[in-house]
Amino acid sequence: MRILSIQSSVAYGYVGNSAATFPLQRLGHQVWPVNTVHFSNHTGYGAWRGEVLDPAVVAELIEGIADRGVLGTADAVLTGYQGSPGVAEVVLATVARVKRANPSAVYCCDPVMGDIGRGMFVLPGIPQLIRERVIPAADVVTPNAYELSYLASGVDPSAAATSAFDTVGQLLTAVDRVREMGPSTVLVTSVAYAGIPDDQIAMLAVDATGAYLVRTPRLPLSVNGAGDVTAALFLAHLPAGIEAALASVASSVYGILAATDAAGSREICLVEAQSAIAEPPCEFDVERLAR
Repeated sequence: MRILSIQSSVAYGYVGNSAATFPLQRLGHQVWPVNTVHFSNHTGYGAWRGEVLDPAVVAELIEGIADRGVLGTADAVLTGYQGSPGVAEVVLATVARVKRANPSAVYCCDPVMGDIGRGMFVLPGIPQLIRERVIPAADVVTPNAYELSYLASGVDPSAAATSAFDTVGQLLTAVDRVREMGPSTVLVTSVAYAGIPDDQIAMLAVDATGAYLVRTPRLPLSVNGAGDVTAALFLAHLPAGIEAALASVASSVYGILAATDAAGSREICLVEAQSAIAEPPCEFDVERLAR
């Protein structure tokens, strides 16, 4: 695939485009990274240098790709953190432009807004903009469980919550609500509810063929960028079918995180775990859920 990826970037470490580009290229895809910010490192360190790019600059970069006559050949648009309303407007205009030129192009949106225990960490107004305008334009969305709860209800879950859902039925109902908004495919990450043991974490994927759940061991680490990698890999594997994509993504992401945990690294070990990206062993069973 030819993938236009509009995300943040860092010089040191792996988040945004800096996390998504290498895995996609390792799988043989062409990536056109357009950066919305360029920082020295991700903000999880508490201090960083660099700048947020003006939306007009982001639009100019995309226009430059169009000048080469290739924008309309993109097979997919991938987006992550959208730090301002201006960037969201550029994203929406670009997605519409790509789809006019190539109606089969896919828009995969990772709606980065918040997480359990942290609450919303984007500017006020951004969650509403993503929910009301960006999500309806997407074909594939990859929220974590906290973000799914907000997208489905419009209500910000408590930042102190330990789980956004108590049952798989509640989770599936929320996914159905999001799919009714426009996206045909939803991948939910960081899934935990009463039916999942504390030492496991799950991902749920749903499309018109059904709902599929995969569980992996929960590792004792907290890192940035894993969600960016997950969204990129899911988009990359989706042409093989949602069940196969889920198996591959779970295997690759677990391999990356296991390598990161073993190394005691603050940054995800993408390069060191590249074999898990290129040839995921798919060692975790994917369960089809009854609907």
